[in-house]
Amino acid sequence: MSDETEMIEALHPDPTKQGQRVNRAAYEAYRDALLEAIPDTADGIAFGELAAAVEVLVPNRIRTTTSPGWWTTTVKLDLEARGLIERIEGTSRQRVRRTTSP
Repeated sequence: MSDETEMIEALHPDPTKQGQRVNRAAYEAYRDALLEAIPDTADGIAFGELAAAVEVLVPNRIRTTTSPGWWTTTVKLDLEARGLIERIEGTSRQRVRRTTSP
């Protein structure tokens, strides 16, 4: 099965919620873009800025009928569940930062 048709499970950090089955190629493109766009600095990046930062990093051939915002949110949640990024506590608006190198 090729990456373009293969489906994988994107995890959710809340154990009471189910993850999403997603296209592997699109997931991997958004995962790589998120890990590039999210800094490992103390202040990270605001969630509201994330979709725009990620969209320019995703190759045009990966574009799907699902919105870039949906992919950004879904893959962000998966990366949180895997411990690669974290939400920064104590901020009025959600901010995230990398916890480890990709």
